[in-house]
Amino acid sequence: MNNSAKFRSYDPDQLFLLPPDIKSWLPEDDLAYFIVDVINRLDLREITKTYDSSRGQPAYHPRMMTSLLFYAYCKGIVSSRQIEQATYHSVPFRVVTANQHPDHDTIAAFRQRHLKALADLFVQVLQLCQKAGLVKLGHVSLDGTKVKANASKHKAMSYGRMEKKAAELRKEVERLLSQAQEADRDDDSLYGKGKRERELPEELRFKQSRLKKIEEAMQALEEDARTAAEVKRRKQENGKKGPGRPPQPPSDKPDPKKQRNFTDPESRIMPGKGSKDFIQGYNCQIAVDENAQVIVSSDVTQESNDKKQLRPLVAKLENNLKGSRPKVLSADSGYFSESNCQSLQDKDIDGFIATEKYKHGRKPSPPRGRIPKKATIKDRMARKLRTVTGRSTYSKRKQIVEPVFGQIKEVRSFRRFSFRGYGKCRAEWDMVCLTHNLLKLFRGGWSPEPA
Repeated sequence: MNNSAKFRSYDPDQLFLLPPDIKSWLPEDDLAYFIVDVINRLDLREITKTYDSSRGQPAYHPRMMTSLLFYAYCKGIVSSRQIEQATYHSVPFRVVTANQHPDHDTIAAFRQRHLKALADLFVQVLQLCQKAGLVKLGHVSLDGTKVKANASKHKAMSYGRMEKKAAELRKEVERLLSQAQEADRDDDSLYGKGKRERELPEELRFKQSRLKKIEEAMQALEEDARTAAEVKRRKQENGKKGPGRPPQPPSDKPDPKKQRNFTDPESRIMPGKGSKDFIQGYNCQIAVDENAQVIVSSDVTQESNDKKQLRPLVAKLENNLKGSRPKVLSADSGYFSESNCQSLQDKDIDGFIATEKYKHGRKPSPPRGRIPKKATIKDRMARKLRTVTGRSTYSKRKQIVEPVFGQIKEVRSFRRFSFRGYGKCRAEWDMVCLTHNLLKLFRGGWSPEPA
């Protein structure tokens, strides 16, 4: 059938008559170009100094590899295999790598080798945000979220269960060893001494390995219990002795319910969203500036409670921004303690920390009369939050910090760490926060000055 319609020419085998210009592949204002430009202006000496140019084949350029990783994290891609595939299938990734294709082993090895140095770039990026006017430190809010470890909660076992399982495995190992010795005697009689027809049974090797892992986990829990007991004993010895019976001395034996994970022993069982479910993971902390939702400090803790995280976050904020402090700081009731309130007051930071959880829609009535002379720090903070100014200021907390977790977890799909171990997860969280700030810098319209 004749068709009179006209089409543009289409020839998949057509060769380029001129060398292709990568700069023409994407719009000038694309994120890929922005990431490359920013990385070109960061100090990467902590990475480049580790290379020895006198041996082996030349390595991929650290600036290209850093740009590739940061662009991938901005796009919510953390798997080294998926990043490798993207360098072939995605035009922006081709632009970032200048059409080079490092394999997934190279990408994983670079990230593993330079993880701390990459995380330390957080401060440089934050200072760029500050120069761009995105950080004002008028109001900073704190919050935490639980992120899954690279381990299953089903691979954890309580100390009490370990004791029972270890006893069962010891009996099984003894039984299998006895069977193996009998088999050895049979082999000696058939093939001569020292010549074996049958190797150590696979079941025995598995149970021995399993027993070793459980005993190592038990030893670690016992060591933690001894350390905690020693700290408690010192506090009791140095504390004031009040009336009544003295407190019971702390036990060196672990709580039977205390758990340890075999895949990532440094991760912890923590309550998930709404405390209805539990995850194997870490508690990730951020402090966010109100002006553009830039993360000004971040941290990771093994504790599910946020009470001890306020002072470290504020200290890191000061260190990151060369001593600058926020005028106002808000946090939910998980961060409240009288010592935290006092520490903010000592730093001349106006703190707004909830003293208790309020039901949805419930608004405490404003205070009346003078503040009682005997009012505690908690009483004063609760009264402060009931004032018109207090309610108005504290109401901003959710809209400052909580959307950031939504952007990280929902938009960029970061809900699970790629690494195992507290130190590595802490560094990866800094990378996640760093790339969040890069996106804020990009969307804020800032452009790097020509090099």
